[in-house]
Amino acid sequence: MSGTASTRRQRPREVAHALLDAVLRDRRPLDEALAGSAGFSALSERDRALVRHLTATTLRRLGQIDALLAGFVERPLPDRAASARNALRLGAADILFLRTPAHAAVNEAVGLLRTPAARRYRGLANAVLRRLARESGALPREQDAAPLNTPDWLWRSWVEAYGEDIARSVAEAHLAEPPLDITVASEPDAWARRLEAEILPTGSLRRAPAPVETLPGFREGGWWVQDAAAALPARVLLAGLDGAHVADLCAAPGGKTAQFASAGARVTALDISPARLERLKENLARLRLTAELVEADLLRWTPPTPFDAVLLDAPCSGTGTIRRHPDIARNKTADDVARMAALQRALLDAAAKAVRPGGRLVYAVCSLQPEEGPEAVDAFLSAAPDFRRLPVKAGEIAGIEDFLTPEGDLRTLPCHFPERGGIDGFHVSRLERRSGATAPA
Repeated sequence: MSGTASTRRQRPREVAHALLDAVLRDRRPLDEALAGSAGFSALSERDRALVRHLTATTLRRLGQIDALLAGFVERPLPDRAASARNALRLGAADILFLRTPAHAAVNEAVGLLRTPAARRYRGLANAVLRRLARESGALPREQDAAPLNTPDWLWRSWVEAYGEDIARSVAEAHLAEPPLDITVASEPDAWARRLEAEILPTGSLRRAPAPVETLPGFREGGWWVQDAAAALPARVLLAGLDGAHVADLCAAPGGKTAQFASAGARVTALDISPARLERLKENLARLRLTAELVEADLLRWTPPTPFDAVLLDAPCSGTGTIRRHPDIARNKTADDVARMAALQRALLDAAAKAVRPGGRLVYAVCSLQPEEGPEAVDAFLSAAPDFRRLPVKAGEIAGIEDFLTPEGDLRTLPCHFPERGGIDGFHVSRLERRSGATAPA
């Protein structure tokens, strides 16, 4: 390939290596790293798909990969060799899980070690990966993949919250590439045919992953991408309501705002980030929907008038979305959960002030951690006697029977819909301000 090192087009595995460094060494979210990668953007559609798959597979299977590599390396690589370690990880993922021919996988991985500091590990990488290729037949099958690929703190928290069997099912669900879920405003049967999708029990459409811009109806605004679980909070809020004035707080990128607007609600969408709000605006324009957009910090925002219904899809650790964002398992900690739980409690207090007497407040998080879900709601209710739970009932929304908790909340888990490819993990609570309560100041 001609050109200097700074201008030549990168090979797919060079791009994957840079992305893995960004996630594991620099602790950047994978989606952010992808969006900021010029090398990724310059690749063909086919090569971009390969890079996504290889990088995500390496992250999903990192525990297994590291355990196997540790058995073939006499001494662990030092911290300063993080980039060389990531090249080895990519090579192992290529051999073990992508089934790339061994000679190609080894040569590609060794070729990633170009810097003077990394070149010293070329011989080691060549020997380790060749040995791994020779012995790879039964190795992954001999491992206990679920706990190996889950950081210890997460595994312990899930076992405590859900029991070991469910924790194992959740962790196993994270190992597969998730399907593409779609929400349509109308005519689901017709769109299912056009998109070659199935209609899930909850009403979302599901099909095989594909570049969304190439699918029928995207540019015309016929639908939007939204995990089936992420579509439930808005449906819970709107159940039994017509023509409501709704506030969507922390609204970007706007999937739930679009649900409200397409259902005929009058919508105020609030977000603290100008960039994310601009993205929401662009999404609404494509969908030909309207909402009042407000750039503000919810903790400092005073609504001009109380709302009939308020949705707080709060910032959270995101541990319910690891199947779609495998970097979360590697870059979030128990301290992050504690920090987010404190923020969520403050946001709940602020959101409550926007609800009229007799109005609804739906609180949702895409987290599997109890501190961010039921415990946050219980703490709020214990300090807010003018609010009570408004339990969700099975007949309100099709297909939610398995998601209902004894308290009347929704709890989806990645192991739900196993025969259909899983679903993100969400906690959803519906609350009501008592009719006789004093209107918020």
